[in-house]
Amino acid sequence: MGRYDKLKEQVYLCNMEIPRKGLALYTWGNVSAYDPDNGAIAIKPSGVSYDELKPSDIVVLDIDGRIIEGTMNPSSDTATHLVLYRNFPSVRGIVHTHSTYATAWAQTCLPLTIYGTTHADHLAADVPCTEVMADERIQGNYEEETGNQIVDAFKNMSYSDIEMVLVACHGPFTWGVTPEKAVYNAVVLEELARMAFITHTIRPDTPALKKSLCDKHYFRKHGKDAYYGQSSNK
Repeated sequence: MGRYDKLKEQVYLCNMEIPRKGLALYTWGNVSAYDPDNGAIAIKPSGVSYDELKPSDIVVLDIDGRIIEGTMNPSSDTATHLVLYRNFPSVRGIVHTHSTYATAWAQTCLPLTIYGTTHADHLAADVPCTEVMADERIQGNYEEETGNQIVDAFKNMSYSDIEMVLVACHGPFTWGVTPEKAVYNAVVLEELARMAFITHTIRPDTPALKKSLCDKHYFRKHGKDAYYGQSSNK
């Protein structure tokens, strides 16, 4: 077995979850994983459909974007992933898709309001939206600047508490301590955006969830006093 085969298989399986979960059509998504012990990032190749993707197609790069292993071009979003790995040190997996509801919300250039307890079960805040990219950034290294836009959006927020973002006019990015968790967060974000769209359609002036309910639902699943699920101590 090659040095990076396990990492490539992991990234392949995570990428295959994207169409399985209905998060992308054709080639509209990518997953990467970072293995800091080997200084390696594995990511889906650019423009390869999920029907044709194989583990051997996964491209391996170093943190500076130099290809270590692979014969295909890496995802066109690779520079965005690299910026996030450099700036969010605990992240080990990143997902970008053009899933319908999360992308539609991103196109409004608004944060995704926390309307209910389903949202609060996963994060106790709105899903942030970046600023609309300035022309000089668009005309520069666009994908790298997309990463910079995300980092800028988290200057006063914790990327480990809020593992998702909407890039204005573009679409969602999610991340996690594993690539599997990043995929999970992508699925959650799409469902939260779908619920919020329906809520807003029924009642455009729906207020945000009140803090007491938000805190109750968030902290019963997160933190030292969490009691949701099965405890390993029982």
